[in-house]
Order: sequence, then structure tokens, then C-alpha cells
Amino acid sequence: MSGLEVVVVVVVIVVWLGLVALALRGWRNRGRRQAEAIGTPPPVPADLPAPLRGPDTGLYVGSTLAPSWQDRVAVGDFGDRAAASISAYPQGILVDRQRASEIWIPRESITAVRTERGLAGKVMTADGVLVIRWLLPSGTEVDSGVRADDKTIYPGWVSEFADAAGAPDQTGSDQAEQGNDQ
Repeated sequence: MSGLEVVVVVVVIVVWLGLVALALRGWRNRGRRQAEAIGTPPPVPADLPAPLRGPDTGLYVGSTLAPSWQDRVAVGDFGDRAAASISAYPQGILVDRQRASEIWIPRESITAVRTERGLAGKVMTADGVLVIRWLLPSGTEVDSGVRADDKTIYPGWVSEFADAAGAPDQTGSDQAEQGNDQ
């Protein structure tokens, strides 16, 4: 390898590392900006009974600030994708993520459960993601999504929470709203 080739390789590596550093800095800054709005997520109750539904396995695709399907939450590991199982209890929904913290969604905080074609920058076929819209204790509304291994479970989840406050439409018609967010 000639001296010029070595210099080019080193410059490319330095530029790449610089871009990665800028991306990480942007993610941390987003987390700082969102920290107050997100606050502390609700703790998982210690005395949960047997689940009413689930556990159903899949991929937790993340959480976004509602109504934007792309404004990913960057506080802690709240927005991190992870393999997960989702279970419904009389008190709420538990998203048990592998190698990440559990997410507890109290039933009274749930405003809608619906299917969407995308969330947090992940786009799939129609009705590919089960999305739970809920209010954090801070008052901020978020959408949390799970892409189930078995998509046939979605209608059961949607009907289980059809009585959620403020949930007039459960079947993914927010897709028009999503198109406006692009």
C-alpha cells in the first residue's frame, strides 16, 4: 500500500468516526431535551396476578412522542429496540424487554390500542405494529409499539382495550396522520 492510500484510509476512518460521534451527541442532546417531558416512567407493580392476555413475544420497536410516529424517545433506554414479551393484566400492560428495563403501562393511562404500519422510524406492511398510546405520569402522551411474532394476536389486543378513554378509532386510521408527519 502506498503512502497516499494509507492517508486516504486514515482520513475515511477519521471522518466516519466523527460522524458516529456527532450522531451519538445528537441522541444524547435529544434525551436531555426530552427528560423533563418524559419524567420517570411508572414502576412495575410487585403483586401482579396471572396475565389476562399474553405473554406474546415480538420486538419492542420503541416509543415516540405522540402524535408523531418518528419523534423517538431518547430518555434512558425507553426508546431502545429490544426483543420483548407483552402481557395484559387487570392493572395494565407489561412490556418485558430483554437486556432493557421493563415498561409498565397502567390501564388508566391507556388512551388507545391500535395497529399501525410503522413507528419510531420502522415501517412495515399495513397493521404491522401494535401501538399503545398512553399518558406518562408527567402528562406527556407517547406511543409505544411492539411488532409481534404472531400478527394474529393484534385483534384481541385491540378489542381488549377498545374501552380505553379517548380511543374512538382502533384500526390504524392514524396512518393518514403519520403521512403528515413525514
